[in-house]
Amino acid sequence: MAQPGFWDEPERARSVMEEANRLKGWVGPWKELSEKATELAELAELLRAEPDPDLEEDWQAEAEALGQALGALEVRTMLQGESDHRDAILTIHAGAGGTESQDWAEMLLRMYTRWAERNSYQASVLNIQEGEEAGIRGASVEIKGESAFGFLKAEKGVHRLVRISPFDAQSRRHTSFASVFVHPVVEDDIEIEVDEGDLRVDTFRASGAGGQHVNKTDSAIRITHLPTGVVVACQQERSQHKNRATAMKMLRAALYDRALEEKEKEKAALEATKKDIAWGSQIRSYVFQPYTMVSDHRTGLKLSDVDKVMDGDLGPFIEAYLKEFGAQTAA
Repeated sequence: MAQPGFWDEPERARSVMEEANRLKGWVGPWKELSEKATELAELAELLRAEPDPDLEEDWQAEAEALGQALGALEVRTMLQGESDHRDAILTIHAGAGGTESQDWAEMLLRMYTRWAERNSYQASVLNIQEGEEAGIRGASVEIKGESAFGFLKAEKGVHRLVRISPFDAQSRRHTSFASVFVHPVVEDDIEIEVDEGDLRVDTFRASGAGGQHVNKTDSAIRITHLPTGVVVACQQERSQHKNRATAMKMLRAALYDRALEEKEKEKAALEATKKDIAWGSQIRSYVFQPYTMVSDHRTGLKLSDVDKVMDGDLGPFIEAYLKEFGAQTAA
């Protein structure tokens, strides 16, 4: 029998149900794979006693599929951080370099949007700052789906591009940088106190590509958290009230992530990886010319199909990161 008043607390009840469903999501797949492994082992014994070429071919195909499924489950076991199951807010900032870096930032925005589509996540652009000539100066995207933050935390850092610039009349090779931040979305089950007196709220007119205004009122919102200097902005909606609500969610996510980072700094076990995931360090290089190569400087993984990676195929890099650092970065 439930404790008196328990189910009178909707938020608590919802949290318990979500946790129960999350645990089922672990137990169910493991049970299925275990049963499949037992079945294949028994079939292997039969094939040794009575060889059957056609049946052996089917066995081999199923064994390979089982290996892939086990690999995917192994990656999931690396998602043990207290926020790994949450949605994510991913923010991109163009580095120094003007148009070239701003174009690179827009390329990264497309790459992460395509990654979300490939993995059946929902991606919504919350804020975007257009570049002066091309590209973007920055953007924030909310990505919703199971363990979005757990996977995307592998992308936090500085991304380097090497290519022949399409904006250079002399076709010279340029190096550009853009920074990526990833924060977990903080829901109502976590208390993040924000004092209104610590906020500076500015309104401005939302605009889109080509100077086309989303509307003709100052509906976009920019919030500055004065004690920490954290700044967030949202221009997604026509309503100033809705943009403020979304901006506050972004702020709470950023402050929560900041608190987690402070907690992580106190753990000696993270000292070895702190350099790899810190703001301002280069985590990955994307080379388009004179050869094609994407190199992750933390795991050593290199892939030559840069176009495939830019089309959102980040799975190998995320998997390599989680296998090497996932257990260490569990908060």
